[in-house]
Amino acid sequence: MKFERAAEQIVNNGPILVSTGAGISVESGIPSFRGPGGLWEKHDPIYFDLDYFKENPKHCWEKIREIFYQGWKLYQPNEAHYTLSEMQNCGLIHTLVTQNIDGLHQKAGSDAVEFHGSLSRVKCMACAFSTEATDDVVMQELPRCPVCGAVLKPEVVFFKEDIPAYAYRRAFAAAQEVKTVLVIGTSGTVQPACLIPDVAKQCGAKIIEVNLEPSEFSRKGITDIYLSGQSSAVMRKLWKAIRNCQK
Repeated sequence: MKFERAAEQIVNNGPILVSTGAGISVESGIPSFRGPGGLWEKHDPIYFDLDYFKENPKHCWEKIREIFYQGWKLYQPNEAHYTLSEMQNCGLIHTLVTQNIDGLHQKAGSDAVEFHGSLSRVKCMACAFSTEATDDVVMQELPRCPVCGAVLKPEVVFFKEDIPAYAYRRAFAAAQEVKTVLVIGTSGTVQPACLIPDVAKQCGAKIIEVNLEPSEFSRKGITDIYLSGQSSAVMRKLWKAIRNCQK
C-alpha cells in the first residue's frame, strides 16, 4: 500500500526533486563515508581537510589515490541509478541532487546536480584551470596545473570548503518549487545537504524516504512515506507502482 501511495504522490504531484546519498551506491560496491565499515573508520578524514591539503598536498594525494582513484572508475551503476535515469527521461524528475562524488548517476544516463563535487575532474588551486581526472593526471606524484604550475585538487568539496554556488542554488531553488521530494540512501545529518528536504517540507512538499534504516528525516518527523529496504529493490517496486499508476 505504501508503494501505491508513493507512486500516486509522484505521478499526481510531480515533477519531483530527488536527493540521493551514499546509500544508493553501496550496492555498487562503494562504501559509505560514515557508519560501520565506512571510509572514515578506515581512513583519517584529515586528508580531506582543505587546510591540511594545502599544507601537505603530496601526502594527501597519496591517500586520495589509494582511497579513490585506484580502481574507483571500475564501479558501475546499479538498478536504483538506472531507475532514476528512466524516471528523469520520462519527465518525472524536476531535479536530481546527489551528495555522492562517484559519478554513477551520470554513468546511468542522468543529469545530476553534484552537491559535493565529483571525482571525475580536478581543478587548480590558484587559477581557473580544470580538467578531466584522467590517469595521466591523477597518477602523477603531485598533479600540477599546466597553466600556472600550482597544485591540482579533485573537484570534490573538502572539509572547510564551500558548496559550489551553482549546485547550491539549483538544489535549494528546486526545493522551493516542487511538491514531492524522494530521498534515497542518506542519513539526513550532513549539512547543508540535509536542509534540502527541510526547505521543501516548509514549502508544502511531501517527503518520500527510501532507506535501510530510518534517517534523521524520519526521526524528526518530516518523512511522509517511508519505504524500507535496499535502494535497488525498493526503486524496482516503486517504478512498477508508478507505471501502474500511469495506466
